[in-house]
This record gives sequence, structure tokens and C-alpha cells, in this order.
Amino acid sequence: MQKIFIILTLVISLCSNTFAEVRSVFIQSRLDFNAILITEVDIVFVYDQEILDSFPSDKTEWYSNKREFIEEAGDRIDLVSVFVPQGFDSSMASLPDRRGDALKVFVFGQHDSSTRAPIDVTDMENVMVEIDQFGLLVSQRG
Repeated sequence: MQKIFIILTLVISLCSNTFAEVRSVFIQSRLDFNAILITEVDIVFVYDQEILDSFPSDKTEWYSNKREFIEEAGDRIDLVSVFVPQGFDSSMASLPDRRGDALKVFVFGQHDSSTRAPIDVTDMENVMVEIDQFGLLVSQRG
């Protein structure tokens, strides 16, 4: 009986999909208060493998085709856009209720290198996004 239990446990763990662990996203700007800059940060929750396969490969592709991509994806993604003024201390983004069902979660920042790939935060539970003069720094928050 114990062997059957161990085998069943192994089979279930191997067959189960890995879903996003993202529970919170905090955003902070380290830019000078005197700078005149507002940065858009997009957090994209992807629920469908087909969408994942055609996902934009860099920041330029995302922002230049964002509207069309969102229309084509429909309810197979959720997008959370946060506009962050310079010197913005910290705020927690409002995340979708079904965030735990996402296959992948990506972050894009408008104030980042044009060739920057989407930042995969799928395996982070509490995400910290910091904006500085060089772009986005993403890390696990305490």
C-alpha cells in the first residue's frame, strides 16, 4: 500500500502543471524627483500556450504591437499597466484574481533598453520592480 501511495504521489507531481507563484508586485522609482519622466510598467499574465509561443521577444516588439497583441489574445492574458512618476516611493500593483492560473508572468518597462527581453517573474512570489536611470531591476521582495 505504501509503494502505491509513493508511485501515485510521483505520478501526480510529474503530471501537474507549474503555475505562477506571483502574489504581489511592488514598484518603486529611484529616479531623481526633479526628472520629468513617467515610466509605464506592464505586468503580463499569460494563460495559454499558443499565446506564450508567439509572445513578444523584446521591449520594442511589445510596445510597438501591444494593442494588436492584446486584441488577439483576448481573455488568454491579463495585463496590469502601472504608470510610475519619478521618485515614486512604492506601491503594490492590483493583480488579477486568476493570477495563480498563469503559465508565465512577464514584466516590461518602458524605461528600459529597446532590446530587453521580457522579465520572467513567474517563480517569484513577491516581486520588487525598481526603476533607475538604467532601466528596471527586478528581484524577489523580502
